[in-house]
Amino acid sequence: MTGWQRRDADTHPRGSRPARCTTCAGPLARPTRTPVLTTLGLIVAAGALLPLAYLLVRSGQAGWSRVWEIVSAPRTLILLRDTLALTVAVTATTIMIAVPLAWLTVRTDLPGRRLFTVLTALPLAIPTYVGGFAFVAFAGPRGTLQSWLEPLGVDKIPSIYGFWGAWLVLSLFSYPYVLLTVRAAVRRVDPSMEEASRTLGASAFTTFRRITLPQLRPAITAGGLLVALYTLSDFGAVSLLRFDSFTRAIYVSYRASIDRSTAAVLGVMLVVLTATVLILELRSRGRTTYHRLHAGGGRRAAVVSLGRWRWPAVGACTALVVVALGIPVGIIVYWLVRGIRAGEPVRLTVDLAGNSLWAALLGTIVVVLAAWPVALLAARHRTRTARFVELSAWVGYALPGVVVALSLVFFGARITPAIYQTMVMLVFAYAVLFLPQAMGSMRSSLLQVNPELEEASRSLGRGPMATFTRVVLPLARPGVLAGAALVFLTIMKELPATLLLAPTGYSTLATQVWSATSEALFGRAAGPALALIVLASVPMMFLVLRDRDR
Repeated sequence: MTGWQRRDADTHPRGSRPARCTTCAGPLARPTRTPVLTTLGLIVAAGALLPLAYLLVRSGQAGWSRVWEIVSAPRTLILLRDTLALTVAVTATTIMIAVPLAWLTVRTDLPGRRLFTVLTALPLAIPTYVGGFAFVAFAGPRGTLQSWLEPLGVDKIPSIYGFWGAWLVLSLFSYPYVLLTVRAAVRRVDPSMEEASRTLGASAFTTFRRITLPQLRPAITAGGLLVALYTLSDFGAVSLLRFDSFTRAIYVSYRASIDRSTAAVLGVMLVVLTATVLILELRSRGRTTYHRLHAGGGRRAAVVSLGRWRWPAVGACTALVVVALGIPVGIIVYWLVRGIRAGEPVRLTVDLAGNSLWAALLGTIVVVLAAWPVALLAARHRTRTARFVELSAWVGYALPGVVVALSLVFFGARITPAIYQTMVMLVFAYAVLFLPQAMGSMRSSLLQVNPELEEASRSLGRGPMATFTRVVLPLARPGVLAGAALVFLTIMKELPATLLLAPTGYSTLATQVWSATSEALFGRAAGPALALIVLASVPMMFLVLRDRDR
């Protein structure tokens, strides 16, 4: 699987230059293409494409007239309008929050910027449905804020339900996607270009707008794409805040109707909408490139003094941390205490945490095992088959969780009833959804493993398996662990697939938070919500510390 074959130089086409051995200068062939590796990759690709393929078939069975009736219905057009409006609003808001924050925490003398670097990233560990629960419990009709204001004569406060509540919650708990990507880009900005601009008389603001910001545009676009895809696929927050987006409409249609064709067609429409966002992002990249002026190593930019703006900047950062982190955690602790006093069983939270950890562990193991042959093909082989396998694996990233769950519900009930609503089906859904997260990190690590090390191991008499366990795996371990931590974190937070595909009676922290909050049982939801935040923070801190060490 990882061996090399020696070939004569005259076997290469004219103009090609084969790799050379560092000791004898002889040409080294590319890695052998083993049928086992290719077969495993194709099996993974088929599994990743199964939900989308079955959803298309299921929609086609309804007939073109029925499909057109669903697509052109006024209700569907309103769903499309509202979903697009929410996606645009949340994406724009997160960019406006994250770009100044990234610049403040990386390039300025902001007091306590190391602390703010950690605190402003932590909202990513809070699932949006947990954040939605916290804000409903705080500002809802029977929430904490209402009870505080009633003695003052305030009987009614503006409703948090609907578009504005969904926009607030999704913006507060998804801006770290943009923040983390832009923060990394700010560190890589060439300071000599900014210095040249200032030398020519440009002000600090003009330099930032005309020099720094264009260099950050790719990172801003990438982060904005993540937020847009997350908003399109979000189910928990929009459901708790009663905002009708595609995901909520799909779930309601599936639960309330005997004819499931409407849910299938809406699922296909959501996939098309997601694919359109991806295509627009690819076209927006264009051919523009940004390079350093010097070919040498990077040089740190000078720290910008905020002057009289230092403490207003500290106040703004503190306010963001309080709203995005302090209020959710504080409200959850408040309702947890009330729930314990009312007799809510703590043992229930322990059992739910065990179920969540078990599902996340099984899902992470399967995802990592499935991602390995795909990552190895993508890193070692430049063939059409390898590219097809890699692109197929990425399809899951473009599929919202509710769409994958819905397609597997159809597939399991009709084709494989033996595994329907079992852990096998649930773990398979996790593999489809989160395979790219592990694959990307593992592929990056494999690209950094020099194939000559594998050749040296084979030349010393080690077999393929010994070479893999003693050479390849130890060197690729950081990427494997990072991918596994990211997958574990995401599975812990995942809601729609778990809600639709979990075995009967198998509840997790995520499903308990959603079901209790949907019934306004805030005390019952507080314990699972706090446990979910704590458990999700562990892999999140691992990723933050790993990024800092790098």
